[in-house]
Amino acid sequence: MVLPLDPGPRVDDAGPDAAADASPPAGSRWARRRRKLRAGFPRTVLALLCGVLLALSFPPYGVWPLSLVAVAGLSLLTHRRTARQAAWTGFAFGAPFLIWLLAWLTVIGADAWLLLAVFESLFLALMAAGLAVVSRLPGWPLWTACLWVTQEWARDRVPLGGFPWGRLAFANTTSPYTPLAALGGAPLVSFAVALSGALLAAAVLALRAGDGARHRRKALGAVAVALAAGVVGYAVPLPTAGTTAGGPAQAEVALIQGNVPHAGMDFLGRPMQVLQNHVRATEKLAQEVAAGTAKQPQLVIWPENSSDVNPYDTPEAYTAIQGAVDAIGVPILVGALVDGPDAQHVQNEGIVWAPSNAAEPGPGAHYTKQHPVPFGEYVPFRSVLSKYITRLQRVARDFAPGTATGILQVGPARIGDVICFEVAYDGIVSDAVSKGGRVLVVQTNNATYEHTGQPDQQFAMSRLRAVEHGRAVLIAATSGISAVIEPDGSVLKRTQLATAAEIEASVPLRDPLTVADRVGAAPEWFLTVLGLLAAGAAAGLRRRAGTR
Repeated sequence: MVLPLDPGPRVDDAGPDAAADASPPAGSRWARRRRKLRAGFPRTVLALLCGVLLALSFPPYGVWPLSLVAVAGLSLLTHRRTARQAAWTGFAFGAPFLIWLLAWLTVIGADAWLLLAVFESLFLALMAAGLAVVSRLPGWPLWTACLWVTQEWARDRVPLGGFPWGRLAFANTTSPYTPLAALGGAPLVSFAVALSGALLAAAVLALRAGDGARHRRKALGAVAVALAAGVVGYAVPLPTAGTTAGGPAQAEVALIQGNVPHAGMDFLGRPMQVLQNHVRATEKLAQEVAAGTAKQPQLVIWPENSSDVNPYDTPEAYTAIQGAVDAIGVPILVGALVDGPDAQHVQNEGIVWAPSNAAEPGPGAHYTKQHPVPFGEYVPFRSVLSKYITRLQRVARDFAPGTATGILQVGPARIGDVICFEVAYDGIVSDAVSKGGRVLVVQTNNATYEHTGQPDQQFAMSRLRAVEHGRAVLIAATSGISAVIEPDGSVLKRTQLATAAEIEASVPLRDPLTVADRVGAAPEWFLTVLGLLAAGAAAGLRRRAGTR
């Protein structure tokens, strides 16, 4: 993509990005404003286009090379601009990207969708201002890549615990960059993608600077480094065999996808219906095992909300679950909402349910979701907001967060359990491995977003986590996508959406930690601080130059 850019500073941008120190042309203020809008219109349109390209790099489209093109485009559009100009360009880039990416939120409401997308776009606007500042430094593609990590670091954490959707790493879960996750997690993948995109932009600028041999060498060098950043992932070993240090090397598992009555906000149907779907599917599997047409599993995984009533205070539900467990004869990890610490709260849990012939039958150890979703599972500032947004009253009770990592012994497997959106948060998944999980389990209920891109986007995150932590990932979803993912990120089996299904597989149980597990969040913090220091240094140098 050829962009109409000069390498030097420009002041002909649209909207709020007009340079403060530009000499105003003759005419009224409104006439000058219109001229600036017209002059900057092409740049804004190009930023919008680059944002759309970035959205297309994510599932369900998954054209990952477009993430490089989008980063390169934003780098060119902000190169040597003023911070105000670049901030507007970054917002024009971020808004279409996030509006498209998060379109699945329209199920909840157009207002929630647009408000979240616009708010998240502000992070990209701030990052773009930083890109313009560091573009005057030597080695600016490196600082550009660092600032992408900085932006994602901030967006992953604030406000209300952050919202990690839209990280460059999550568009590159099946690309040459993916194996880098085993070395430095999702932040290193994002960094490598951003570095490659910025280097491609540097190559374009070098070619536009002149036809001399020196400029051609600079362009070729930038392209060569960009390619190297992409192919280095192929050198990262991704072992997949099980190990015996912590117990057996393999486990026979079954994942039950019982399905729901219908998709959308009211997916549950009448009480007990979703639970009965999972009970029937498990009993059917038990009959196939007895007939010799299916393998006997050693553990069974049900999804989040597979019990749509509290089994502890609903005798009918308790009996139904126990009957399914006894029929299959092995422990089942059940997903259910249970009463919280007080009458105003509930808890989203994965419960290990043992057969009647076990030493301790019935419900036992459990994991409580640590990161409830704001406005979906709890309402911040409820007393104020619920007066003005009546739809929030549908969240009748807030979810109380758990405080312990999801390490559970289910049959022969010590699992690391995470629930639904938690798979997007680095720290929660990392803890589930570093504290002893030999296989990762993602219990999820995506029935609300069944006919949108959300299940595919979350599925891609799970594939990246498999590579990052060197663990098989078992996804159990009420209505899809359920899957078995190998430790190298390859998909062994998966289900279709909106169907009742079950998956049987033999999965490796692993003990070794990846480099990413050992270094934890250190690469992300290092790159984040480096980006901030580069932006601060560039701003300081420019300020000093302006006072001379």
